[in-house]
Amino acid sequence: MIDPFLRYLQAEKRYSKHTLIAYEKDLDQFSEYLKVTFEIVKSEEATHAHLRGWVVELMEAENSPRTINRKIATLKSYYKFLLSRGYIAKNPASRLKPLKTDKKLPTFVRESEITTLLDQVEFTQDFHGLRDRLIIEMLYATGMRLSELIHLKDLDINSFQGTVKVLGKRNKERVIPIGKFLVKLIQDYQRARNELFGKCDFLLVTDKGVKLYPMVVYKTVQKYLSLVTTASKKSPHVLRHTFATHLLNKGADLNAVKDLLGHSSLSATQVYTHNSMEKLKSVFDQAHPKA
Repeated sequence: MIDPFLRYLQAEKRYSKHTLIAYEKDLDQFSEYLKVTFEIVKSEEATHAHLRGWVVELMEAENSPRTINRKIATLKSYYKFLLSRGYIAKNPASRLKPLKTDKKLPTFVRESEITTLLDQVEFTQDFHGLRDRLIIEMLYATGMRLSELIHLKDLDINSFQGTVKVLGKRNKERVIPIGKFLVKLIQDYQRARNELFGKCDFLLVTDKGVKLYPMVVYKTVQKYLSLVTTASKKSPHVLRHTFATHLLNKGADLNAVKDLLGHSSLSATQVYTHNSMEKLKSVFDQAHPKA
């Protein structure tokens, strides 16, 4: 029943290709465990004890709690699907509990470092320089994900209203406001791009005029963040974390940040409040007489 489940995730849940691959890998691994350990060929015949046995085996193999929890989530989703379709009478995954994990605060770039990058680092005024700057500015100014950035089209930019329309996870659209400086940067880049390649469907393109691929964005972000920060992580997602953290540090409403990021629930956004709290504690320690 794995194939029908994956088709359901793709067609109805609209999960991404990478998510589908992860689900398929987890279920194939679980199916192999059932076959080798218990000679069970059909995963719908598994009981809670079988599922729990696999979790124990994963723990003994020293998989990280986060990895195991992802696999538990896969099993829960899979057996919930089987139950809803009537393939099983009882859900064996209902009593599976996720493992406790250490909460890691999101990595972000300090405001002074971002200011140095955007105000003092020289970007060339040709196509490549304008594209590099637009990648950095767009990620930091909007908090959008890498996948959302590379799928942007010219039609998604509303220069008059100062907004950009983003297609997020599960094909959910959201509109993000952008400032006049970013609008002008987009227009300058589009002129340089069109002089080389003519009109393009996608906003960001490679040196050959086709849609930009993720590795170009990764290398660009790593190149420029390396000039201003010694943080170990220098990825596009770090700029998304930076966007959220800086907004909250300046007093932005948590619900507003949630909507800008495209989170489905506040719990995903609240992790950034820890970074803000660290700043508040630092200010308190430095300024309060009784600190």
